[in-house]
Amino acid sequence: MLRDFEGLSGHLHQYKVDIAKSMLEMCAALGCDVLLACSSTSTHASQDLDHIARDLRKLAMLAIPFGIRIAYEGLSWGRTINEFTTAWDVVCRADCPNLGVGLDSFHILAAKTPLSHIEDLDPEKIFPVQLADFMWRETRTFEERMATARTFRVFPGEGVHTDEVVDMVLKLDALGYRGDYSFEVFNDDYLQLPLPVVAQRARKSALWLAEDVLRRSVPLPGQLRLRA
Repeated sequence: MLRDFEGLSGHLHQYKVDIAKSMLEMCAALGCDVLLACSSTSTHASQDLDHIARDLRKLAMLAIPFGIRIAYEGLSWGRTINEFTTAWDVVCRADCPNLGVGLDSFHILAAKTPLSHIEDLDPEKIFPVQLADFMWRETRTFEERMATARTFRVFPGEGVHTDEVVDMVLKLDALGYRGDYSFEVFNDDYLQLPLPVVAQRARKSALWLAEDVLRRSVPLPGQLRLRA
């Protein structure tokens, strides 16, 4: 995950380019084909969308020799890009074949972005979809969003936004998205539980999403991808 890459200038920009190159080399060595770039929270970054798009295009071009795709994710507390709709706008401006968006249900729900905007996306330009829920209806400040995101996410089906998570997954499926789903669940309570207990909760959520929501069979155990 590459943070605070775009919108910088001078020595800050060059520093982040060097970091990005090292991360791409690491991805290639590990056999990873997607690098997630989160929208910047830095007050030193430009808020000009064309500047952001230029930097993302540079990042995507650096990734091409490695065969790596760049997924740009709008953090719900991002300074300029804090919704997937604006992230998609910037990706379209950058116009690179290996640059797309990363969707995270937590950030979409926290920002209250209308799920109807999913219909505006190109399913071939959605790289990962990360799923999680949380336990209250809204996060009123960026600080509360960050605290919730980092310490109290729960698996899909365990939170208070179950209907919205289902709607999001079904809209993606209807759009033609056939890529990967993953859980990104940071939870301080889970950290105190035995690993098998947490894994069982994750498995229960995966089966519910695949078999009850998407009505697909899940290749478990041994694989982490839900396929048609």
